[in-house]
Formats: sequence, C-alpha cells, structure tokens
Amino acid sequence: MRKIKECLRLFFEGHLSRNQIAKALSLSRSTVQEYCRRSQCSGLSGTELLALPETELKRRFFKTNPESKRPAPDGAYIHAEARRRGVTLMLLWEEYKKEHADALGYTQFCERYHAFNNSLKVYLRQTHVGGERAYVDYSGFRPKVVDLETGEERPVEIFVLCWGASHCLYAEAQESQSLENWVMGHVRAFEFFGAVPHGLVPDNLKAAVTRAHRYDPDINATYCALAEHYGFAVLPARPYKPKDKAKAEVGVQIVQRWIVAALRHYVFHSISQLNAKIRELLNALNERPMQRLKKTRWELFLEWDLPKALPLPKDRFVFHTWQKAKVGIDYCVQVDKHYYSAPYIHAGREVDVRQGDGKVEVFLKGERLALHVRSSVPYGYSILSEHMPERHRKHLSWTPHRLLAWAEKIGPHTRRLIEELLRKKTHVEMAYRPALGILRLSDAYGKPRLEKASWMALESQCLRVAHITQILKRGLDKAPEDAGPAKTVATSENVRGAAYFQERMAL
Repeated sequence: MRKIKECLRLFFEGHLSRNQIAKALSLSRSTVQEYCRRSQCSGLSGTELLALPETELKRRFFKTNPESKRPAPDGAYIHAEARRRGVTLMLLWEEYKKEHADALGYTQFCERYHAFNNSLKVYLRQTHVGGERAYVDYSGFRPKVVDLETGEERPVEIFVLCWGASHCLYAEAQESQSLENWVMGHVRAFEFFGAVPHGLVPDNLKAAVTRAHRYDPDINATYCALAEHYGFAVLPARPYKPKDKAKAEVGVQIVQRWIVAALRHYVFHSISQLNAKIRELLNALNERPMQRLKKTRWELFLEWDLPKALPLPKDRFVFHTWQKAKVGIDYCVQVDKHYYSAPYIHAGREVDVRQGDGKVEVFLKGERLALHVRSSVPYGYSILSEHMPERHRKHLSWTPHRLLAWAEKIGPHTRRLIEELLRKKTHVEMAYRPALGILRLSDAYGKPRLEKASWMALESQCLRVAHITQILKRGLDKAPEDAGPAKTVATSENVRGAAYFQERMAL
C-alpha cells in the first residue's frame, strides 16, 4: 500500500507522467495506469484519497471476497479436541459436516483452523542480562567408552552449562545422571569459568527437582545446599515447557554438532581420556568467532557475563547427601547399615541425616543434634556417651580396674574375691553385675563385715552373690575365729564332696 500512496502523490501532487512514475517507483507502466484509473473511478479527489487509512484505501482499490455465509467451525473446540490421542482433523471435519448441512469443505475447514492456531502462537522473546542466568541440561546423544579388557561399549552422559548472555559453553562427560555427578558437574563448571551466575535454570530431573510443579517445585536438598554455598538461585523450567530453557536446548545442540559428532573418529577407554578430548574441542568452540557478532563466545563472556557474575567462594563445595530417618528406641538412626546415636530425648522423632566428607550429621529442624565419623562396619554402633541417659552412662562406665579399685578400699580379701570373679568368667563383662552386687553389700552391712564374708567365701570357694548375702544375713561372719569355719553348703556333714566320688571311681 505504500507504493500505491506514493504513486497517487506523484500523480496528483507531483503532476508526473505515468512513465516517469513507473521509473521512479520501479513499477510497470500498466500498473501505474491501473492505479490512476481506479483513483479516478473512486469518486474522490487526490487529497481525499491520500488522507484515507491504508485499510480503507485497500477496500476501495481491491475487491475482497464476501464473507461466506456457511457456518464457521469453532476454532477453540477443534484446537482442544485435536490434542486428544487419535483425534484427527478429518474426523473433526466429518463431525462438523454432520451438524451442518451447508458445511465448509475439508480444505476450507483446515485453512480456518490453521489460521486460528497461528493466532495462538505468540512467543515472548527472552532478554538475557550479563551474569544473570545460566542454563544446564544433559545431551540426548551419548558418546561411548570402550572397556580395554572386554571391549564392551558403555554409553556416558554429557553435561552442558550455557550462559544466557554470551552463550559461552561448558561440557563434560559423566558416568550417569546421578546426584553426585550432577552437583559436582556444576562445581567444575563454575571453576572453569571462575564465576557463578545469579540464577540457574535446570530441567526437572530428579537430581535437581524431587517433585515437579508449575508454581512450587521441591528442590533436592543437596542441590539447595550447593545453591546456598555459591549464592545462586535455582529456577527450574516448568514441566513440559522446553522454551523456558531454550538457551540450554540450543547449547546442547551446538555441543552435539561440534563436540559429540567430532568424537566419532576416536576410541576412548576411560572417562578421563574422553574429558581431555572434550576440553580440547570445547576450548576451540568457545574461541570460534560467531557469524553475526564477529566475536568469540569467550570474548563475550569476559565482556558481558564475567563482570556482573558472582565470584567463586573461597572454599570448594563438599558433596553430601540428605535423607530422612527416625531415631529408634535405642536413640540411634540407621545410615547405610550402621547405627549412629542422637540425644536420647529425641527417641521416636523424625530427623534429617547429612552424610559426606567422612562425616554423618543428624539435624532436627535445622539444628545439628549429633556429629559422627562415618563408619563402614555393617550393623555396628557408633554411640556417644553424652547421648545416653544417666543410668546408661553409669552402667557402661564400669571397668575391671574400677571394680578392683573399689574392692581395694574395702579390703584385700574383697579384692581377691573380685579378681576370682573376673578370672572365672569366659567374658570379663559377665562378671560386672555379680561384682557390683557383692560390692554394694558394703552399703547395707559395712566394709568390715563384707571383708570377713569375702574371706569366708574364698575359703569355701562359694563366690555367688546369694551365698555371700546369706553369710551376712545370718551373721556367720560374726562367729569367733576359734569356732572353725562356718558350715556352708560346701562344708556340711551331709555333703559327700568330690573326694568321695573320686574314691568310688578308683574302685
């Protein structure tokens, strides 16, 4: 319409000939002749025609097809139904034709629907600010590592990080998409660039997002710790919305074309060999000038992203994992077939357990309750004394040395009695309770009497707690020394003893 208005201006106001107008506007003389004829047939003057809007001028100059009186299909309904599995436009047209006797043909039906569908496709162009965001994803194309001994081929993953403004790339090979590989891939990428973006846009893989949601996704606890350590925000893409991370999609495509495709001529026997070659190709890719900007990705990164990005922290992130656990009645939590203690007052409560860097930590609502050195002993126990109740600490505090020291304070016979108890038991721990039972008799009967009772027990070789208790209860320890030894079960007249049976065996 611009050339039509210019043609009319030159004709009415410039008073040029048709040949001159045709040469000036690069139009054929017949076209200029037709425009002038239609202007004269419109019934309006040149000034009135030039004042008309383009839509009105087009309506007067060109006849438009009248609107069809046939019923138009419902574009919104067709668009919704076409998204169902197995539903085609042909099926929808046949249903539309059954409802209307004077329905449109199939071609017109499809054209109307496509016009409606194209009106819906309006996209927001993203503006990337330097240092603001980076995008991470895994490549769908996976190179292979060949086992040197068996010749078995093993596919590996390609981790890709792309900066939003400069489109500078980082890529590396990983064994799998495990949580540790995912997190440490970020750490190595940050160290490669020497900077951290203010926000990271990942996909909804489990290592990043434990529960995907359009508005409120749950971020993996270890990934949250990584973000907290480096100071960036995790901004997951919406589920099934790849345009939210279009930069990552394009970055992965570039890595596939310029790095993964170039690896097809090589054979690698380890991840380290593969990553060495990837780093070589990656540096060449980042140093290649871009067609439009005439600068390399690395130059753009240094100019746009690096000055506004976050600096690296002093300490490198240490990988650790989180898990939920319940403190048992033995005030221990189970972590990888080993038991670690927590304060006994939290028995029965659900806690968070963090393990990494050779440590196991127990948290309750963000407060650390316990810190243990990680142990690999299966079904073993790591219990700290400060986590025990008072009575448990007292029970475990008894040792042979402490028992003998207590007995020494009572007398030499009592010490010898305790020594005999410790010696006769298969395991020394089995003597703890009997020894405590004997030593505590001094509280009720006094140390002198227990010392005399211990002598009598050693003489009769009856070292049971019940036997010594009977001596004290019956007052046998108070008998005069010239009365001879007290008659006990071992010294009674009606007990034949071992000598009797030895004589019978000799006969």
